[in-house]
Amino acid sequence: MMYFWLILGLATLIVGGEFLVRSAVSMAKRFHISTLVIGMTVISFGTSAPELIVSINAALTGHPEIAIGNVIGSNIANIALVLGITVLIFPLVVDRNSKIIDWPMMMLATLLFFFFSLDGIIVFYEGFVLFAILITFTYLLIRNSRKTTKKAKLEAIEEAPSDEAEDSFPKSILLLIIGLTGLFFGAKWLLFGAVGIALELGMEERVIAVTIVAFGTSVPELITSAIAAIKKETGISIGNLIGSNIFNIMAVIGITSMIHPIAVGEESINFDMWWMIAIAAAILPMMIIGKKIGRLKGAILLSTYVIYISILVLGL
Repeated sequence: MMYFWLILGLATLIVGGEFLVRSAVSMAKRFHISTLVIGMTVISFGTSAPELIVSINAALTGHPEIAIGNVIGSNIANIALVLGITVLIFPLVVDRNSKIIDWPMMMLATLLFFFFSLDGIIVFYEGFVLFAILITFTYLLIRNSRKTTKKAKLEAIEEAPSDEAEDSFPKSILLLIIGLTGLFFGAKWLLFGAVGIALELGMEERVIAVTIVAFGTSVPELITSAIAAIKKETGISIGNLIGSNIFNIMAVIGITSMIHPIAVGEESINFDMWWMIAIAAAILPMMIIGKKIGRLKGAILLSTYVIYISILVLGL
């Protein structure tokens, strides 16, 4: 029965991801916002909703290792697994803003998360600081994008019109709702099946959190980014992943710790977080060296994820 929920969840996620990408492209055109910013905000917030729900529930029910492990594991998976698979499908050209604005913000969030965890607990005021930075960053991101995109449109009158008809605003909203709903229930069903299987195999809570739960809550990012890459909407693809990592820390950890303090285990601080920091740092040279993040870099990222999971599961 658990395998049924696993397959149903995955199928629902694929359909939801398709609707979400189509809606995002349409909304970006309508509101004069770049697809990168749509990926960084609407899409990344939507695809990170499973992490938020899982972490709040875990903290309130006395399972802090799942709340922390879910976020750490998801952030590792988003870059090493999801980005790795995405660029194996279709190499991504990285926008300049991703290098000078988005990556530094993701790194800041990652380091703040680590710093706040050092005393073994993340409390209300630390969560408030994280969430306040996210709100400010998102506001500035959208405001600057609207100015830049409007200016670019005025300067590109000779640009050929798109062959694809733009969806009406109500239709875009409907597609967005269907897409997010599909991702929400798809992730829930996939998680239910995956965790059930893992428990039957006798895996410990922390390992389940940073592997099975983290992978399950990262599947929306994987599906959305892969579909965006196939459709050559590279802004949505890279923006979704970087934005999700920022959101996972600043909103998921921020909101969860404002509701209930989150205890952080020593193994998470001394092992998992260092992997998260190293992988977040490693993608900067990958974005800077060469014109795109290609298949070789994707293979390196994917191999890194396999090594990390192998060490965890096999206890090396």
